[in-house]
Amino acid sequence: MGSDTQPPWPDNRLALTGQLLDDPQTRMTPAGVPVSRFTLEHESGQPEAGQHREVRFRIAVHARGQALQDVIGRLRAGSPVRVLGYLGRSGHRPEQHRLVVFARRIQPLTNETQGVE
Repeated sequence: MGSDTQPPWPDNRLALTGQLLDDPQTRMTPAGVPVSRFTLEHESGQPEAGQHREVRFRIAVHARGQALQDVIGRLRAGSPVRVLGYLGRSGHRPEQHRLVVFARRIQPLTNETQGVE
């Protein structure tokens, strides 16, 4: 596939920095897979149409699998993190349209590295 060729699937990748609003809550699925959830609060300034726009929101983050549990175990409310993942729908019913971030990677940040690429 050349660099100018579009992939045959839509792109859905996300990178967000922010702080945990609450301690992560972890449960086990019936298959024994750990699932952790927490709320991330993001705050930044973004350029839009030549203007500066303040952006602030909260979004749920779901992290599945043992690989993320070592990081999750060190996080507490107020912890700054960068979450890499994708957006998806919470729940399986068609009428549910609440978006959540499904984490593939979680990076704890220090105050010096928060928001720095």
